[in-house]
Amino acid sequence: MPTIDKDKVQSLARKVLVIEAQAVTALADRIDDLFSRACQLCIDCRGRIVVTGMGKSGHIGNKIAATLASTGSPAFFVHSGEASHGDLGMITGEDLLLAVSNSGETREIITILPLIKRLGIPMITLTGNPDSTLAKAADINLDVSVAVEACPMNLAPTASTTATLAMGDALAVALLESRGFTEEDFARSHPGGTLGRRLLLHVEELMHTGESVPRVAIGTPLSEGLLEMSRKGLGMTAIVDKDGKLAGVFTDGDLRRSLDNAVDIHTTRIEQVMTENGKTVRADMLAAEAVHLLDAHKITALIVVDEDDKVIGALNVHDLLRAGII
Repeated sequence: MPTIDKDKVQSLARKVLVIEAQAVTALADRIDDLFSRACQLCIDCRGRIVVTGMGKSGHIGNKIAATLASTGSPAFFVHSGEASHGDLGMITGEDLLLAVSNSGETREIITILPLIKRLGIPMITLTGNPDSTLAKAADINLDVSVAVEACPMNLAPTASTTATLAMGDALAVALLESRGFTEEDFARSHPGGTLGRRLLLHVEELMHTGESVPRVAIGTPLSEGLLEMSRKGLGMTAIVDKDGKLAGVFTDGDLRRSLDNAVDIHTTRIEQVMTENGKTVRADMLAAEAVHLLDAHKITALIVVDEDDKVIGALNVHDLLRAGII
């Protein structure tokens, strides 16, 4: 087994990253009216964006299609080699073709060009050669050429595939913004993932309700408030008025401040040391919004109130952790 030269492989790895970073950076100067027109074609598409490619370009195309589909632009990948053997039937006259080919001369894509033209659908190409057959046949060609591949022999697709992928991401994100695609839209297409859980769960699905909500009435001795906090285990208790409306919150932090001030827990009423009008959430709010409130105010629990400011629930950071929101 050969022994690697540690310094040499580290140097080569750094060189690869620099070359690929430069290839991506160079694309920024090519974002012009052609790119805007490509976006408009995608927005105007009444069907799906059909991405096709061969070899490494096919792998990149597959990922571009997946990114488009998950960000609000219906898309799927068709292998160029299979397209002329039946899969072309997956493409309709409502669709748009996005062809990926570094050389712009991929035989399998060129073979299906007459059929694409017969369908009359627009074609966008991502190529590294603006003078290639595919680039010239396209309605719009986006130039993803690179000065050099990261491969020492300048042969293996490396910088070129990275640049193409980055341009695909630029297209997907531009379309996402143009369509007004939201976090909730994203979550709906990722319901099984952590992101989907984080964005789709609402406070009402996680909050404690009924007898498990820590609450005491105005006038309650601080000692009884502490017992309520201990029984319910959320690190705080709500203080409510005679109508059940929130008057304030007493937390572990309030307890520490009270003890620092040598407050007598038996003679002090809880409203004398509570935090008035503590931070609250509504049951129909997204759990992700609750997380933002906890982070922004550096607190660990929240009271849930209804439209009349009556206490209906409570949750803390542990509830959000268990649900995978944090």
